Amino acid sequence: MQTFSVKGVFWLLLALTLLTLTGCSEDGVWNRPYSDEQARTNTLFSNFATPPKHLDPVRSYSANEWAIISQVYEPPLQYHYFKRPYTLEPLTLTQMPQQRFLDAQGREREATSEDVAMTEYHFHLRDDIRYHPHAAFARDAQGRFLYHALSEQQLDRIKRPADLPESGTRRLKAQDYTLAIKRMAITANHSPILGTMRELIVGLADYSDRVSKKPLTIKQLRESSVKGVEVHSDTHFSIRIHGRYPQFLYWLSMNFFAPIPWEALAFYRQPGLVKKNLSLDTYPVGTGAYQLLDNNPNRQMRLVRNPHYQHGTYPTEGLPDEADPDLLADGGKPLPLIDEVVYLLEKESVPLWNKFLQGYYDASGVSSDSFDQAISVSSQGDLSLTSEMQQKGIQFLSAVEPTVFYLGFNMDDPVVGGYDKTARKLRQAISIAVDMEEYISIFLNGRGVAAQGPIPPGIYGYERNRDHFNDVIYQWSDHGPVRRPLDEARQLLAEAGYPDGKTPEGEPLTLYYDTPATGPDAKSQLNWYRKQLAKLGIELVIRATDYNRFQEKVRGAKVQLFSWGWNADYPDPENFLFLLSGDQAVINSNGSGVNASNYDRPQFNQWFQQVKRMPNGPERQALIRKMVKLVQEDAPWVWGLHPKSVSLFHDWYRNVWANPMANNTLKYHRLEAAKRVEKQQAWNQPVVWPLWVLALLIMASVYPLVSAYRRRQRQTLVGNTAQNAVQNRAADESKAAPSTSSRKSGEGPSC
Repeated sequence: MQTFSVKGVFWLLLALTLLTLTGCSEDGVWNRPYSDEQARTNTLFSNFATPPKHLDPVRSYSANEWAIISQVYEPPLQYHYFKRPYTLEPLTLTQMPQQRFLDAQGREREATSEDVAMTEYHFHLRDDIRYHPHAAFARDAQGRFLYHALSEQQLDRIKRPADLPESGTRRLKAQDYTLAIKRMAITANHSPILGTMRELIVGLADYSDRVSKKPLTIKQLRESSVKGVEVHSDTHFSIRIHGRYPQFLYWLSMNFFAPIPWEALAFYRQPGLVKKNLSLDTYPVGTGAYQLLDNNPNRQMRLVRNPHYQHGTYPTEGLPDEADPDLLADGGKPLPLIDEVVYLLEKESVPLWNKFLQGYYDASGVSSDSFDQAISVSSQGDLSLTSEMQQKGIQFLSAVEPTVFYLGFNMDDPVVGGYDKTARKLRQAISIAVDMEEYISIFLNGRGVAAQGPIPPGIYGYERNRDHFNDVIYQWSDHGPVRRPLDEARQLLAEAGYPDGKTPEGEPLTLYYDTPATGPDAKSQLNWYRKQLAKLGIELVIRATDYNRFQEKVRGAKVQLFSWGWNADYPDPENFLFLLSGDQAVINSNGSGVNASNYDRPQFNQWFQQVKRMPNGPERQALIRKMVKLVQEDAPWVWGLHPKSVSLFHDWYRNVWANPMANNTLKYHRLEAAKRVEKQQAWNQPVVWPLWVLALLIMASVYPLVSAYRRRQRQTLVGNTAQNAVQNRAADESKAAPSTSSRKSGEGPSC
């Protein structure tokens, strides 16, 4: 047994070493984070850092949520993928909405008539659009729903709707769009645009007040009606709004107006599914190019092609002259061009970047840590790829985003809020001290523009010339606006009642900053914020939490200072000015508004109501200037920055185009999976010679021990054999000699 054991250990070590050297993957790639089979399929591999909280379109309004649901849901309109300026086009409609202009009595008027009191939009749906397969639509042979009354046994067997054995679909109907508007009106659903739509859609305010008093059954909700929303047929509905509002068409490209099938509401209302957290918030139901099949926020989310999607084709025109003409090579092809999209959870930027360089992610942003490795900046500030990236065939897109990131003050807070001179000077002093140009340089590698107001570049109303800049925070120089010196900030702070950052009691002024930034990457940024306020003698206390809890605190006005941002939903200044409109303040809208700072100035509110209905022109521009000037003086935000995006993607990832207005662009992208596998193999060949050396060392160290053991065993065996031979000879001699006892008994003398 001992000999077998030592030999067995030797051969086992040798076998394991050889097995390791041959690799665990059939193509020799050992470290791929997904299977070989997946890598060869028409699957896009992306990532997410923060799990989405709401996938129900009536509630969802965060970028990480829209990245998912915009592939699933389809509002009536979308942005053309290529055209600039940004251009709306029909998505589920046969044509752009038709408009009728009406007076107060509902009589039709000319568009230019002064007595226009309402605008009526008519929508005509395509008849070839169907929902993706879902258990909510499944019926038996008699037409009865199979899963609208799930048994306990059925509930025990499922973790997602797709676990149920049957699914169904049906055609999109006009009633699905009107049902979405009704759901928006129910205050318990916390739709962030309800405040805006109440004032806009005829009859929605009265309807919202009526149906929000008590929960409605699905039947009651379907049978109820909004005065200004009418279904004319299964493919025709209309919406009537107050006055003229050209921007209303932009809203119709947003997920809030995506259709909702009543069958999905009835299915998800079952208590057993509610208990399992299965709802539209976790598994949406739509007509888009993809459906969400798996939603595991702690690991991965998976979108798969909608097999019933047949109403979209790749664009054949609209590409700007300076763009690569190859972007139109797929013109006219049916969409989507990718079969599956897998989002993997990546909480840290370093492993994400490394996996992108290994070819395991098809696209990536560029963090500050990896910027120098990826991007070269010329003396004129132009960006280009480094030679390392070019050798890998990596490509990039860069553009200033129609986005604003800001440090917000809660205007309802007793310390930093309020509209008197002292509170205003405190906020102005902090705004000067928080050096956003330094932030952009340190943390964004220069990829951004310091904001001077709420409107970003590329949006009508943005100005940065000598006559129109934020002279509260900046002063003009030969190089443009330059931040005012810190001494002016200290003077403002003293005038606010906090000389050298001290309270009237002589204690340091302490402010509280809430943030969802909890990872190691955020530590240096949070320390930077502390140092900015420390320049004024103010102590900043960080209160970090997860993103979902952070949203709850902001929407409950339970913060003092916080950072947040806004991506343009549509290319109009109203979409940024309404972030400071009083009716959108979270304290005035039950937490559903988008005015997280709770800024509420009557003068600003009045101007906003005027400017949001005006067409672009000198009159509108003049009013926008007044609004921007007012909020610059009140300083409800430290105006933050407008980021410059840099997106990298591998050369096997095709049809990638920057369109910050559009969110449903995955359907246009294409992959060359075979090329991806080839590059992954080339970039991830294991370095095996150290393992061979290790194997030889193991053999060299184990073999002498085995040989010595075997010699010892042989010596023992020889010794035992010799001893046995001596004993055997002695026995043989003993047998041959006469016995003493026998002689005495047989040979004694006779008497």
